[in-house]
Amino acid sequence: MPFVFGWLLNGIYVLILAAVSPVVAYRRLTKGKYRHGWREKLTGRLTRQQPGKPCIWFHAVSVGEVLQLQKVVEETESRFPAAEIVITVTTDTGYDVARSKYPRQTVTYFPLDFSWAVDRALVAIRPDLVGLVELELWPNFILTARRRGIPLALINGRMGAKSFRGYCRLKPLMRRLLSCFEVLSVQNETYADRLRTLGAPADRVIVTGNIKFDRVESNRQNPKTIELRTSFKLTESEQVFIAGSTQDPEESYAIDAWLKLRSEFPQLRLVLVPRHKERFDEVAALIRQRGCALLRRSEQIATTSASVSASTNEAAECPVILLDTLGELAACWGLAEIAFVGGSLTNRGGQNMIEPAGYGAAVLFGPNTWNFKDVAEALLSQHAAKVIDGPDQLREAVRELLISPEERQRMGAAARAFVATQQGATRRTVDLMAKIVSRE
Repeated sequence: MPFVFGWLLNGIYVLILAAVSPVVAYRRLTKGKYRHGWREKLTGRLTRQQPGKPCIWFHAVSVGEVLQLQKVVEETESRFPAAEIVITVTTDTGYDVARSKYPRQTVTYFPLDFSWAVDRALVAIRPDLVGLVELELWPNFILTARRRGIPLALINGRMGAKSFRGYCRLKPLMRRLLSCFEVLSVQNETYADRLRTLGAPADRVIVTGNIKFDRVESNRQNPKTIELRTSFKLTESEQVFIAGSTQDPEESYAIDAWLKLRSEFPQLRLVLVPRHKERFDEVAALIRQRGCALLRRSEQIATTSASVSASTNEAAECPVILLDTLGELAACWGLAEIAFVGGSLTNRGGQNMIEPAGYGAAVLFGPNTWNFKDVAEALLSQHAAKVIDGPDQLREAVRELLISPEERQRMGAAARAFVATQQGATRRTVDLMAKIVSRE
């Protein structure tokens, strides 16, 4: 029966892959996406650096999940110094960030959920434990791991209302998949209830909190943030407004707000951080089209000593700063007095607002934050953030915070205090993993 089910899934996956292949080909040619990792994804030919050691395998889909894992990986290294840690990803940007953040670990691509690929990958890696971040429920992978006696753990599990409604239509399959996990650690009781409703064994669902809070920096004088301030030539007297993890047209909204406010607030600086690297050049062109000087982080990194003076001259024009590198947004939020978190005035469903909150920035976001609903609601309940409904409200909210430094500081202090109360999930999660490994 498992054999038949696996090959039925293979047939469905082949049809889906055939249907989306024109889109994949188009994006590969026009946007440079989906160019790497196909050997590993299609065949499962993964390799380890130290195959003789015990192994813990973490799977993180893309950049967000890769960054979430930082504290978990550090804690795991400390608890299991003899083990090799393997980190797999799905996206190219996730792979680039993982290679940068985990130079000592094995980083490779996760196999597509074809039965032959996942079986070969599990044989090649031979993990003592697999940790899947948030909610990666690939049936062939999970069932093959269970058949091979490889323990599975869900890490930092979450399940939004929309996903829950969809999974409820597949309750028999979900019950089967969730029962394969040794432990399902989740962020809050709401997610725990949803997993139990779908058939997860109640004694294996454990609320550990959100590990995102544990990797949040609160010290604005950390070396990376100081380096960015120096690189951007920002003075202590300047007030920094950052629009981060943005999507089109949120960059335009932020530029409009800055252009209309800078005559009243000449010390106001704008930093833009688009969510996707494919849009870096597009946003740079937008800044130029609006008649603004531009300072690109990537060009500063690549600059030679001969070109430093040119960057200095441009900085004198009070340019819009474009952070067009991967993995630096977390530190960049430490520059912000006012932080707008993007993806919230579009249909993206919001982005991570924990990092600017941890630094004590005054946090703004739009109404569309269903991907971070619990965090957004918690910040609002603490009067540590404000919701804005569009470009005009964004400009007015920034203006009000600039006029009232007391309110700006109160919001920031409330946000930082909230983050501090939520920390500790990493230790609780690794404790659960250690119990599983010790039983093996």
